[in-house]
Amino acid sequence: MSAHSDPCLHRLTAHPRSTHGPLIHERAVEKAARHVNDAVQKGAQILIGGRHIDSPGTFFAPTVLSDVPSGALINHEETFGPVAALIKFETEEEVIKLANDTEVGLAGYFFSRDVGRVWRVAEALEVGMVGANTGVLSQAVIPFGGIKESGIGESTRVAECISSEASQVEKVVMESRST
Repeated sequence: MSAHSDPCLHRLTAHPRSTHGPLIHERAVEKAARHVNDAVQKGAQILIGGRHIDSPGTFFAPTVLSDVPSGALINHEETFGPVAALIKFETEEEVIKLANDTEVGLAGYFFSRDVGRVWRVAEALEVGMVGANTGVLSQAVIPFGGIKESGIGESTRVAECISSEASQVEKVVMESRST
């Protein structure tokens, strides 16, 4: 079947001007927009993106928000869209508390040059998977899963079976770079 004969193919391929593929359905686009709009109404600033891409398909522009308040929806619900919320913090303890103050816990990502901090934060985060100094955590062939309200599903049960009960962190992926 060629691309010209399949009217739904535009949902499965990236927009020619994008590095990101489409969201899963229109409700996902609406949720990303709702999270962005809620954060902005509560004081956040849009640094880039923040809108549905006006083209066929379910594309949402990669978005970065700054000064996101802790009470914003994006901090308490999973967006599953290309939206990064930047939140100011003073201490390691404060940011861990902010990150864990949610009912969901699929994955957490952070960057640090301090290897000791990488392990302290990775162990303290209440998530199923941690990405340290990388945004890539998983592959389709590797079981994945979260905790809290994100810990539901077959892949999570598989991950729980193969993970050590002695460790809260199921998987930490760390990318090291020479400076």
